Amino acid sequence: MAKVDCPQCNGTGWKLVAHNERGSSSGRPPVFAVPCDCAAEDRVTYVLDRARVPQRYRHCDFENFDSDLQFEQSAEAAGWNRSLAQAKLVVEAFARDYPVGIEHGLLVMGPCGVGKTHLAVAALKEIVLRGHQGLFYDYRELLKEIQASYNPEHPATEMGVLEPVLEVEILLLDDVGASKPSLWALETIGHILNTRYNEKRVTLITTNFLDTETPATAVSRTSSGRPVIVEDTLTDRIGKRIRSRLYEMCRTVEIVAPDYRKEIRQAGRFRAYPAL
Repeated sequence: MAKVDCPQCNGTGWKLVAHNERGSSSGRPPVFAVPCDCAAEDRVTYVLDRARVPQRYRHCDFENFDSDLQFEQSAEAAGWNRSLAQAKLVVEAFARDYPVGIEHGLLVMGPCGVGKTHLAVAALKEIVLRGHQGLFYDYRELLKEIQASYNPEHPATEMGVLEPVLEVEILLLDDVGASKPSLWALETIGHILNTRYNEKRVTLITTNFLDTETPATAVSRTSSGRPVIVEDTLTDRIGKRIRSRLYEMCRTVEIVAPDYRKEIRQAGRFRAYPAL
């Protein structure tokens, strides 16, 4: 929607632009109308609202994703930054090339606070702002919305919630496995992923859980070298059948780095860094 007090378009949403000399001498009108810049911000807001991108993540893009963090100098820290840079490269290429040559979605996995959601939202934003249809859903919130639809007094039906999730061109499902699995949850998410797989629709997924087969021995390290035991694997959280389906649906992008929010910000070495 145009701004009513805009000096360029006077609230019409269109501004007049003059042809260059060559154009005006070719018989075309001396000026032509183009969309005014004042409406561009509203268009972005409308598109991101329609895609359900949360306000917290709307600033996320590839330019402000930091893949050169100021950890204490070590070979391990250099490896963390390489992992961040490689993840950015892969996800940015996916967004740039979509939909040409894109047969699979992405499964972005890694510890809390490494920027998985930032990268996934950056890709979704770039794609929907080019005119494609997309939706953002938090894993837990989606399950809650479906459960709420079972209440006869709830305004939405189960299919009213599920239909856009099943049919949207590209779906971002954030923080998969965040809640303890139940049979109902596994059946529901399995149905969503199977339907999207069968209809060849692209899905972006983020998760804090990895693929280590023996979680009791799965150890990651913070930037200070402290070991952190990984209690569950992704398979523990979503089941073997769904994890197997994800191998077919998505290219896995694993980020190996410590929690930026905990290790850098709490250490008093704050740098501006986007929501993760």
